[in-house]
Amino acid sequence: MMHHVSRRSFLAATAAVAAASRMASQNAWAAAPASGLQLGIQLYSLRNYDVDAALKHASDVGFKQVEFYSGMLPINASAEQLAEVKQKVADLGMTISAHGVNAFNQNEAANRKIFEFAKALGVKNISADPSPESFAQLDELVQEFDIRIAIHNHGPRHRYNRVIDVLRAIENHDERIGACADLGHFIRSGENATEVVRLLKGRLYGVHLKDFAEMQDKTEGVILGKGHLDVAGVIDALIAVDFPSDGALSLEYEENPEDPIADITQCYKIAAAAIDSANQARS
Repeated sequence: MMHHVSRRSFLAATAAVAAASRMASQNAWAAAPASGLQLGIQLYSLRNYDVDAALKHASDVGFKQVEFYSGMLPINASAEQLAEVKQKVADLGMTISAHGVNAFNQNEAANRKIFEFAKALGVKNISADPSPESFAQLDELVQEFDIRIAIHNHGPRHRYNRVIDVLRAIENHDERIGACADLGHFIRSGENATEVVRLLKGRLYGVHLKDFAEMQDKTEGVILGKGHLDVAGVIDALIAVDFPSDGALSLEYEENPEDPIADITQCYKIAAAAIDSANQARS
C-alpha cells in the first residue's frame, strides 16, 4: 500500500512541477530535494562549457554534487589545479562525488596514479572500466586507499553489458569493488533499471540517471521518465538497497550538448520530485 501512495504522490508532484514550469521562465530553478539522496550531475552533460561555466550551471540548477570526467579534470592535473577546482566547487555549495569513467589495465603504475589522483581530489568513488586482468591489483589498491571502484556499463557489446556481467566480475573481490550503474545503458541492453538497482544491493556505489526512448542499441536519449526509466521506482529501489550517502548519484544527459540547460533542468525537477515523494512516504 505504501508503494502505491508513493507513486500517486510522485505523479502529483511531477504534475505540479510541470504546471509551475509553464508559468515560470527557463531559469527559475526547482527547489532542492529533501534530505536523503543527494542528486548530482556527471559533468559530461555540460561538456561544451568550460569548468567555471559548467559548475555555475550545475549549482544554479540545484545539484549538490558533481562527478568530474577527464575531459574537464584530467588525471594529470597538478596539485594547484586540484586545489583550485575543489575550492570552486565548495564555494558553490557543492561536493565532488566521483571521477570517471577511468580505464584500468595491467599497468600498475598507471592504476596507482588514478587512485593517488582520487585521494588528492577527495573522492570516495572512481567510476571505472577495468579490464579483467586488473582486478588483482584493484583488490590491493581499494584496500590501501579505501576508495571504491564502481564498474560502469556501456551498453550492448561492452564487456559489462548486462547486470549479470557486472555481478560476475565483482564476485569474490573486495567489497569496495562494485558498480556505477548507467541506467540508460542498461535500458539499451534490454534490462529493467529498477531491477538492476535491486540486484546490485550492497555493491552499488554510483548511478548515472539516464533515459532512452527504446530498449535497443540504437535509440534516442530522452528526458527522465519519458522513455523506459521508472524514475519513482528507481528512487524507491535506491532507498531500499541503502544506497550509500557518500555514493555518486549523477544525472547524465547527453543530448543537445550545445544548449542542454533547459533539458537538464527538467530532468532535475523530475528526479527531485521523486526523491521528495519518497522521503514524504517514509516520514
